[in-house]
Amino acid sequence: MLQGVKMSSTRVSFHLAACLLNISEARKKDVVEKIAKAAIYNDNGQKHPQATVLNIFSDYDYNRSVITIAAPIDMLGDYVVSACIEAFKSIDLTVHEGIHPCLGAVDLVPIYPLLDVDLEECGTVARSIAESLTLHVPGCSVFLFGHADQPEKRSLVQRRKQLGWFIGKDVKSMENKPDIGATLSQRYGLTGIGASPYVMNCNVTIDTQDLATGRNIASAIRGSSASGLKGIQGMAFPHDGKIEIACNVESFEEADNVVTSPDDSGYISYRVLGNTYYYVSPQSIEAQINKLATDQQIKTVGTALVGFTPEECKQHATYALMKGIGEFWKMRGGIFM
Repeated sequence: MLQGVKMSSTRVSFHLAACLLNISEARKKDVVEKIAKAAIYNDNGQKHPQATVLNIFSDYDYNRSVITIAAPIDMLGDYVVSACIEAFKSIDLTVHEGIHPCLGAVDLVPIYPLLDVDLEECGTVARSIAESLTLHVPGCSVFLFGHADQPEKRSLVQRRKQLGWFIGKDVKSMENKPDIGATLSQRYGLTGIGASPYVMNCNVTIDTQDLATGRNIASAIRGSSASGLKGIQGMAFPHDGKIEIACNVESFEEADNVVTSPDDSGYISYRVLGNTYYYVSPQSIEAQINKLATDQQIKTVGTALVGFTPEECKQHATYALMKGIGEFWKMRGGIFM
């Protein structure tokens, strides 16, 4: 029996969490896959039976990859640390080029609850990852967010605003001291580590090269806008000769009666350890962007979900761990663009 897995005659229950590891490399496929494999194999090449890499999404223009690692919560930290150490060995931020903002060679380490795990546990694991990385990688610097950021529990958006991420501030101009770790290293940069309800990425491409129009659309759909979609953070980037509206789709607990009828409002609900979370469906995001683009006589030409919805992530993780499949992404085909 796998440690952390409860077996019964009727069901199998994992205490599951996931890390959507964001690294500042997408143009060297071998490097990205080596980092992913570091999460599921030890130094002797033996497979960790409790770890799986569900998905790899790499984008050439962004020069950024997202590696989805899932495991029982009590083991996830070790696997994520191994992947991060390999990433720090392989990625030098001083020579990084890409249109997507980033502050670190390992840019983001978010821990999300999937099954029978709460946010406090995820926050504890995230802080442990931060402390372990700064111990094993001299020069590594970390800022904390969400349930890893105690006691304030500031969101990733709040922390990024404080650090100047949204205005393209780079590591060289950073004045903020890291929460954990040494003075900022130009090679490693600044890594964000934290825990929150699940965040997925949904990117919609519009058929124009007008970045200003794309930025206006991205601004209009943000949750902070009067007519925006709750939980959405949007930015616009040039991509393959067009403009891509890249959306972070945050899960949230209901408040202020924003969600009145999930079935017909475009919000999807799911539960983790008795807590109900909501997020905007990719279809609703695409429809809203399509409407805004059409108002400008522009068409949408494609929508891409980076990785999985929360439900899909849980289902795939449970299946992969039950079957002992570490390199699950190969069954789906890692997505390298």
